[in-house]
Amino acid sequence: MVSTASSPSREAPIGRRAFLGCAAALTVGLTGCAGGVALPGKPGARAGETDGAFVMRDGALLPYRCWLPRGGPLRGLILALHGFNDSRDAWEVPAAQFTAAGYALYAPDQRGFGATPERGLWPGVPRLVADASESAWHVRALHPGVPLVLMGESMGGAVLMCLATGPWAPMEARYVLVSPAVWGRADMNVVYRSSLWLGAKLAPGLALTGAPVSVTASDNASAIIRLSRDPMTIHPTRLGTLRGLVDLMDAALASAARFRAPGLFLYGGRDELVPKAATADMWRRLPAGPAITLAYYPDDYHLMLRDLHRAVPIDDIRGWMSAPSSPLPSAADRAALAWLANRTA
Repeated sequence: MVSTASSPSREAPIGRRAFLGCAAALTVGLTGCAGGVALPGKPGARAGETDGAFVMRDGALLPYRCWLPRGGPLRGLILALHGFNDSRDAWEVPAAQFTAAGYALYAPDQRGFGATPERGLWPGVPRLVADASESAWHVRALHPGVPLVLMGESMGGAVLMCLATGPWAPMEARYVLVSPAVWGRADMNVVYRSSLWLGAKLAPGLALTGAPVSVTASDNASAIIRLSRDPMTIHPTRLGTLRGLVDLMDAALASAARFRAPGLFLYGGRDELVPKAATADMWRRLPAGPAITLAYYPDDYHLMLRDLHRAVPIDDIRGWMSAPSSPLPSAADRAALAWLANRTA
C-alpha cells in the first residue's frame, strides 16, 4: 500500500481499545452514469453498474461507483458516503436492495480515502463537506428533477450532518445517517483527549496499525474479509488523521441541535465503535418534530447495512424514503424512543 504522506510514517500498535477504537475500529468502518471523467469498468461488473469520477471545483477527482435499476423510472437518487478508511466499495453489499426498489446509488471515494490523490491524509472538515455538496450537485445534474437522498455510514454520516446544517446544504434533500460517527471530545474522558492531543502534536505522521484491537463491526464475516482485503481500505492510520476524525465528530455532535432537514438516524445495539452514550447524547440534541426519525436495532452492528440481517434496516430506509412521516416497517422508531428513554431515566 503506497503512502502519500509527506514525511515517513512509523507503525506502532494501538494501546487503549476504547480510546483508539474511534480510529482503529472506525477504520474497518469498510448507462445513465455518464458524467465527470470515465474510468475503466471492473471485470465482471454487474449490469447497471459502472464507474466514473466527479470533478471538484479545485480539479480533484473523486472516483465513484454507481448502481442503477435495471428498468423503469427512477424513484430517487442516493448519494452514499462511506466511513473512515473505507471506500466507495462500502456500498456494494446493500446496493442491490436499493436498486431493486427503483433507486440509483452513487458512492464516491471521499477525499483522503479510496483512490483519491490525498489518500491517507486528512483533508479537513470544510473540504469534506464541500466535496459532499459538490458531489450532490453532480448527481442531480445527471438526473434532473429526481428526489435526492444523502446517505452516510459512520464518518460519512458525520460529514452529512455538518453539510445539512451548513450553508452548502442541497435544497430539498433528505438524509439517512447510518451509525453516524459522533464520539466527540465531550464524550471522551480526559485521558483519551489528552493522549490524542499529545500524540497528534508530537508525532502526527505516526501510523497506528490497529492490530491489537478486537472489535466486531458486523456479523457478516464475508463482508469483513472483503473489507480487510480490499486494496482501497486504509489500514495504518496517521495520528494527524485520527485527530481530524475527532474534529469531524466534534463538529457533527455540535451540529445536531441545528439539524432541521428530514433525517433518519439509525443505530445498532451491538455497535462497538460509536459508544451508546455518544449516540444518546447526539439524539437528545436533535430538534423534536416530525422531520426527525430515530431507529434502533438491538441486534445490529456498526456496519448494519452489511450485516447478515441487513434486510430489516434497509427495508426501513426504503420505507422512510417513500413516506418519511409514516412509521417504520420494523417498528425500530418505537424501539429508539424506548431505548433513549431508558438511557435518560
